[in-house]
Amino acid sequence: MDIPVSAVKEVRTKTNAGMLDCRKALEQSKGDVDGAIEALRQKGFAMAEKRAERAVGEGIVAAYVHHNNRVAALVELNCETDFVARTEEFKELAHNLALQIAAMSARYTSPEELPPDSDLDSKEACLLLQPFIKDPSKTIQDIITETVARLGENIKVGRFSRFELGC
Repeated sequence: MDIPVSAVKEVRTKTNAGMLDCRKALEQSKGDVDGAIEALRQKGFAMAEKRAERAVGEGIVAAYVHHNNRVAALVELNCETDFVARTEEFKELAHNLALQIAAMSARYTSPEELPPDSDLDSKEACLLLQPFIKDPSKTIQDIITETVARLGENIKVGRFSRFELGC
């Protein structure tokens, strides 16, 4: 099947996947762009699952301070190697997570950390379940999984803290 270059470019723009991966996904979906995007997303989830048990001993700490200097957040984002920790994509992910924490007031990283008798809504209280503030159609876990697929390493949120003046 002959795949148009414009379709490959569209899939690449939407997914940040490699050109060859985009072409293969389009061939598998018989030229359907949405099908190719979904196939690449599923491939990314499968890749993330394979890497989930790998140790994450490197990473960075990112900070966000709101323009009024009344709200701030710190986040420790871990990965497998210092090489990945120094990439712009990893640093951007850490910054976006700090921004998310400052904006949405997450209290826990995942639902497993919620106390059993808690009345809190897990989608509001758990960072990984919250909708991403820059793209509400995706959760924070989806954003991390996509980054794992692109960078090829396991990524985990180590810990985080939110500070608000007067609270």
